[in-house]
Amino acid sequence: MAGLGQVRRCLVAALLALAVLPVAFWSAPVRAAGDADLESSPRAAGLAALEVARDENALLLSAQLDFALPSVVRDALTWGVPVYFTAEVDIVRPRWYWTDRHLARAWRYWRLSYLPLTRRWRLASSSEPLSEAGIGTGLAQPYDSLDEAVAALQRITGWRIAHADALKSGGKQTLTFSFQLDTSQLPRALQIGTAGQPDWRLRIERRIDLTQGAAP
Repeated sequence: MAGLGQVRRCLVAALLALAVLPVAFWSAPVRAAGDADLESSPRAAGLAALEVARDENALLLSAQLDFALPSVVRDALTWGVPVYFTAEVDIVRPRWYWTDRHLARAWRYWRLSYLPLTRRWRLASSSEPLSEAGIGTGLAQPYDSLDEAVAALQRITGWRIAHADALKSGGKQTLTFSFQLDTSQLPRALQIGTAGQPDWRLRIERRIDLTQGAAP
């Protein structure tokens, strides 16, 4: 047990040292794709496409994210530290005379981890927060490589973000989409070492106008 504790202390020390290495991880801006029903996001770094469509019962969001994991994050994953990601959607009606009215909100959570025994990667996703203790009602998919797992993380397809009735009240309506690496769930020692370090900041945010697609 003493040997295991020493390994853990060495791992934390190595991660803290790597956290201060400067790594540029944003890729070049790419064109955002349009959507047939609602207005699409303009060109933005870190977001290849953001589309919102509506069926009879729900508002659905699909996105193609464009980012590269910094080397310090990849190293942490390889050494067995799970990394968490969150996405949030907030639909509001702006009001000049009062605070904006929230029409709908939705969250999505991911945990990316490495399985040393099988040498495979696992990506768990859920509509509820994930923890190391379990994935709750989420689903987990194994992958043979980290690149395959990250590619799956970057694709969001048919995410039900609101009931269709949320847009039937008329007026101007805007949707804000955000995606980020959640450092709050890292081991406590690593949180201290990565505080304020840009290599551990990964956040993508866009706002689009839903007014043109709203029901009269």
